[in-house]
Amino acid sequence: MTLAPGLRSEVLIMVEREDTAIRVGSGDVPVLGTPRLLSFAEGATVKAVQHYLAPGQTSVGTKVHLEHIAPSPVGMHVEIAAELTEVDGRRLVFSIMAVDKRGVLVGTGTIERVIVDRERFLSRL
Repeated sequence: MTLAPGLRSEVLIMVEREDTAIRVGSGDVPVLGTPRLLSFAEGATVKAVQHYLAPGQTSVGTKVHLEHIAPSPVGMHVEIAAELTEVDGRRLVFSIMAVDKRGVLVGTGTIERVIVDRERFLSRL
């Protein structure tokens, strides 16, 4: 198996109270907080490539561009999709799209990750 553009994954979530801007400290409204949207999106990128990395390798986030376009209240289901669009050596670029169950575009963006050797990475801490 090889890393190549086109690898995808989806994460389906239901917005919980713990995911709201109020709870994560990013605002004072009871809707999906941007930090949680980013966390779910990063999780989708990890899921997209996890089975394609060599033993001992992992990927770490390095760059994010996220537009949080529409609010999602508690109880709303949101699907966050990540697609690998570019592989440049160890650098991976993903396109992100989040859509709620009504078909409303919640967010879009790109996330860049870099493949690292897990032990070497951790030894530098």
